[in-house]
Amino acid sequence: MKFFKKLGLGIVNIVLIAAVIWYAYQTFEEYISNPWTRNGQLRGQVIQVAPRVSGPVISVAVIDNQFVSEGDLLFEIDPEQFTIAIAQAEANLRRSHISSKSAKIEYDRLLEIFEKDPGAISQKDLNRRESNYLQSLSNIDVSNETLRNAKLNLGYTSVHAAVEGYVSNINFQIGTQAVANTPILALVDSNSFWVFGYFRESQIGRFKIGDPAKVTLMAYPDLPLHGTVESLGWGIAPSDGNAGAYLLPSIKPVFQWIRLAQRIPVRIKLEEIPEDVELRFGLTASVMIERSP
Repeated sequence: MKFFKKLGLGIVNIVLIAAVIWYAYQTFEEYISNPWTRNGQLRGQVIQVAPRVSGPVISVAVIDNQFVSEGDLLFEIDPEQFTIAIAQAEANLRRSHISSKSAKIEYDRLLEIFEKDPGAISQKDLNRRESNYLQSLSNIDVSNETLRNAKLNLGYTSVHAAVEGYVSNINFQIGTQAVANTPILALVDSNSFWVFGYFRESQIGRFKIGDPAKVTLMAYPDLPLHGTVESLGWGIAPSDGNAGAYLLPSIKPVFQWIRLAQRIPVRIKLEEIPEDVELRFGLTASVMIERSP
């Protein structure tokens, strides 16, 4: 019995060792056969939210790192000066209509006299009255556009989220002077994430657009993500050849026995994301391109 017991334990150990060796070989074969890199990063679209008008902030509707839906209010700028601008534009529009009506009456009166007795009114006076009337019509158009612009500016005092995502870098508060077209916070689009894998130039020819890829985030090592190769970079910034002293090219020395391969950015489109994985801009990633056999 002891012999058979030892024999059984020996067989189990052999099977376990064989399984470990087989797993190690498969893992090694996977990394040998498939291009991979540990130099990857999770990226996404970041919107720099800037007000379109200037003014003091009167309310902040979000907090740092808060999730917002498209259309949610982010902050408001004091609308008083823009409300006044609308009232002024409306008054100017009314004045333009009154002036145009008066110019038309005067022009019609002279035109009627001219038709009855051409010698009673000079052609020069008639042309001047017609020009005044046409200019008054143009003033109405200008007043209308001024009013429309004033209403647009009033609408710009409420700044809303353009996309669904996470707000970041809120370093202002009520009373802060917002400046038109100057970014005041960042909005990370939660539906725009992708991964850049920086592969050695010697690996680029081993895969193509559309090949499946496996992405492992350092934050979630046990939850690999799946995706496909979406595009390959067509250029990188040169490390030498830039102008140096006396505007001459500055060339770095190359050691023939050590030649470091350049890194080419490869964009990976992510597929369905597991519920337990929260994507964050800038996370470190490892990327493997799973070549077809």
